[in-house]
Amino acid sequence: MTILGDKDESLRRMHVQVRGEVQGVCFRMYTCQQARQLGLSGFVRNCSDGSVEIVAEGRMWALNQLVVWCHHGPPMAEVTSVDKKGSMPTGEFSGFDIAF
Repeated sequence: MTILGDKDESLRRMHVQVRGEVQGVCFRMYTCQQARQLGLSGFVRNCSDGSVEIVAEGRMWALNQLVVWCHHGPPMAEVTSVDKKGSMPTGEFSGFDIAF
């Protein structure tokens, strides 16, 4: 899904918390695939409260596309909320991985 008119090339960092039925449905694997296709760096991990946390850095338009994808996630997911917070990138990531 493309967000029309949003081709912001500036680098940003996005922290995303996804809630709902998002663990045990390959959410991390699919998120990793999406992020890599979008050229993002960072990580995705399961949290003890049942949510999934994503920290990603890259172009603003790509981050926005990842957030849009997070609202539905993989086929078996049932997303109830997506919270995001932007900040300045740190450049600490060399790729996008699943964290444990």
